[in-house]
Amino acid sequence: MSMLAADRARVQLRTFVFIDALQPQLASYLGTSSQGFLPVPGDACMWIEVAPGMAVHRLSDIALKATNVRMGEQVVERAFGSMEIHYRNQSEVLAAGDIILEQLGATLEDRLPCRIAWAENIRAVTPDHATLINRQLRRGSMLLPGKTLFIFECEPAGYVVYAANEAEKAANVTLVDVKPFGNFGRLMMMGSEAEAAEALAAAERAVMQINRRARTATLD
Repeated sequence: MSMLAADRARVQLRTFVFIDALQPQLASYLGTSSQGFLPVPGDACMWIEVAPGMAVHRLSDIALKATNVRMGEQVVERAFGSMEIHYRNQSEVLAAGDIILEQLGATLEDRLPCRIAWAENIRAVTPDHATLINRQLRRGSMLLPGKTLFIFECEPAGYVVYAANEAEKAANVTLVDVKPFGNFGRLMMMGSEAEAAEALAAAERAVMQINRRARTATLD
């Protein structure tokens, strides 16, 4: 059953982003927290975030019934609802995305733009700093002292997954942590100074690519 027109009007499309091929580290990371079917490197993936949060249940149901995609993640927060769907065949994931947009009565240009809240490279991380980060609730690699730490924060949160994938494509960096839920998405990677700089540049390019087809209005 489709969403009623009144219900569709209440749903805000916050994040809608397609990833053509999950990179090995990001795919493995998503697998550590996946509540559903684990993605594998090379899978096409789509990350969608809507408000109010409960609306994500109907969208998940529609996508799973209409296509062959598998769901790796669904998180329903007080304000936002997020879902991750993936499949080896890109066309299946794209079809699921089109169906979701149709149900919302929306287009890609209705998604919120991505705002970079913070982006920085910290050179030669000290042992104390690395230890504190490693003791946090993190599912990626341990941060090594002496490496350059790339930190990145964006809004809405779901876009950080795309930024992480593009950074991994572009640079020989190691994924330390990525958090795509809540008000802000956060990403940490490590590498040499040059590698971290390239990762930062790739993440910024990813945001520019998203914003070429997004709402022109500023975030609330």
